[in-house]
Amino acid sequence: MKDVKAAINKDRREFVKKVLRGSIAGSLFLVLPMGGEGSIQIPEQIPGIRGKEYDMSKQRFAFIVDITRCIGCGSCCVADKREYDVPDGHYRTWVERYIKDFDDNVYVDCPNGGLDGYQKPRTDIPGKIRDTFFVPKLCNMCERPSCVQVCPVGATFKTPDGFVLIDKDYCVGCAYCIQACPYSARFLNPKTKTADKCTWCYHRVRKGLLPVCVHVCPAKARKFGDLNDPESEVSKILASPEVITVLKPDMGNHPALYYKGLRREVV
Repeated sequence: MKDVKAAINKDRREFVKKVLRGSIAGSLFLVLPMGGEGSIQIPEQIPGIRGKEYDMSKQRFAFIVDITRCIGCGSCCVADKREYDVPDGHYRTWVERYIKDFDDNVYVDCPNGGLDGYQKPRTDIPGKIRDTFFVPKLCNMCERPSCVQVCPVGATFKTPDGFVLIDKDYCVGCAYCIQACPYSARFLNPKTKTADKCTWCYHRVRKGLLPVCVHVCPAKARKFGDLNDPESEVSKILASPEVITVLKPDMGNHPALYYKGLRREVV
């Protein structure tokens, strides 16, 4: 029995090493056990918030993505597609892979939006690979959203609690907001013929539940919480001396999506 356990532990260590080297990154949501002893426990509820207590005038949410934790498994993309029936070829959230060689050349790819994970290493890179890391992307829920400014019919709007949403009954599919978004977070839904994007699972948050991508992340690379609660995890992270930044700060949109461990290669 001891020999069997030792062999299992060795296999697990080798698997983790390969993930960290970037040679394996499958859908770990399907691999890692979600229950039982030694499993990864992921909270469903937003700490301190329950649906019946939700007050739009009191909550102010932030999203944090920890690049140092993301393993590119694609669980977040799969969960989002299932939650919203996202059309093929379009993505409300996606995961990019960044590969850097020893000559400082950077290669970026995102096959199928990261839905399939990154199980196979790239074989078309001529130099020796020095580093591989993954960067999830989604709506930045800007404080000053350019998409709201350009919408000619008021279909894109900002809620009192800071969410940028789309009223599909008003949207005429002009795509002005898609062009205005500096983060390429919007697309024209071929089914509804209206603009679409990540909503940070607003329908779940109003019930006191975490966004589905946060809920399924096996590496806990996604954090979500109320900035008006000083005890929330996001408040503590943003108040810490750790380096936290946003994408394209020069655009002046003031995103509520923050990145921990963001690297200069990321665009």
